Amino acid sequence: MGVLSTMGVGLFTLVLFALESTAQSVPHRYDVEYPVIDYSGARLTDPVTRLQERLERNEITLTYSGPEQSYLPSLLRELGIDPTSQLLVFSRTSAQIEFIRPETPRAIYYTDDVYVASPPGARDFEIAAMDPDVGPVFYTLAKQQSADVRIERKMDECLSCHDSYSLTGGGVPRFIVGSGFTNDEGEQVSHEGWILIDDRTPLRRRWGGWYVTGTHGPQTHMGNWIIHDPEELRDIDLTRTGNLTDLSALIDTTPYLEGHSDIVALMVFDHQTRIQNVITRTNFQTRTLLADNRIDDTDDGLPPVIQARVEELAEPLVEALLMVGQAEFTGGISGTSGFSESFAEQGPWDSTGRTLRDLELSTRLFRYPCSYVIYSDAFDGLPVATRAYVYHRLASILTRGDVGEVFSHLTENNRDAVLEILLQTKPEFQTFAGL
Repeated sequence: MGVLSTMGVGLFTLVLFALESTAQSVPHRYDVEYPVIDYSGARLTDPVTRLQERLERNEITLTYSGPEQSYLPSLLRELGIDPTSQLLVFSRTSAQIEFIRPETPRAIYYTDDVYVASPPGARDFEIAAMDPDVGPVFYTLAKQQSADVRIERKMDECLSCHDSYSLTGGGVPRFIVGSGFTNDEGEQVSHEGWILIDDRTPLRRRWGGWYVTGTHGPQTHMGNWIIHDPEELRDIDLTRTGNLTDLSALIDTTPYLEGHSDIVALMVFDHQTRIQNVITRTNFQTRTLLADNRIDDTDDGLPPVIQARVEELAEPLVEALLMVGQAEFTGGISGTSGFSESFAEQGPWDSTGRTLRDLELSTRLFRYPCSYVIYSDAFDGLPVATRAYVYHRLASILTRGDVGEVFSHLTENNRDAVLEILLQTKPEFQTFAGL
């Protein structure tokens, strides 16, 4: 899922994938700025790479389901993606923008470390994966039936948008989720009204350019609204397009696997992409720091100045994992697709049946304020020095050694619960935390 231009076509609501540009004739910028990462040359181990390797060894095949769905059901099954994760976005946020309109939104399906997307009638599936070593990696799979099914990695044109934080160097690949009012052509009404969003963004600012199904009481969001006349922005009533449990009055959902664009799946998506972006930036910068100072990641006892810098780089990850600043709700929220149930069923669980995937959905997204992304391969791929610091900080905070304002949202009960869950479900936490 990607975008050709954020200027000529407008700032777009979601950018996750794009198509390849011309062949590289010079070293990739990441390979110059972050040579230790070797973004373009490293051997990838993400789920999409592993799937392609299985295809090449003839261990599996992808089943073609006809011109409408192509390989989609088979692809999702092999990647372990539940169709109830389906999200529908109608802002033109893809290299295949000619296929995207409010009546033909692009479907996105996802799991913990893979995203698959495509609008109806498009040429390709657009795929992104979170690799444990290099972070976000982008791919396409042609929809046309073929005897030789190949998933192809894409680089520069994707990364021209999927860069991060800086246009003058120092950026890293990332996932981008945004919100802004969209017209009946799928284009942003106003550049100024478009914002990046994550789990800290108030609901009232989220999902412009997206369809949203689910109930949320008197709370509002920007989803489901198509601007036909810019004058509508002067006195817009978001209550008119909220609390939809069925999209049939807005679009024909028969070309899609599901009839939903579940509000809970959207909120988990916003949370997950935020944590993954923080992990990527932490990984790139810390590995570069250690390499520049000729320090092996397995060395015991970093020099104090290096240790201080490692901690500085890792602290935003600690805060993100503990959901600092996450938006609070003023009423109950309920999805429509069954995503809430299937998400929580993935565990892992402690001896009392608790999991970090348990959803709360009345005052906040998660019942226990520590992100399930701590179980991911991407987190486990961080430098040892980073993981050690994160675990020590978590232990200090959860045992109430840190009672500062930043973590004041953590009650005594939920600190205790998170600590107990981590001790039973994340063995490395117990090893490094010293508990």
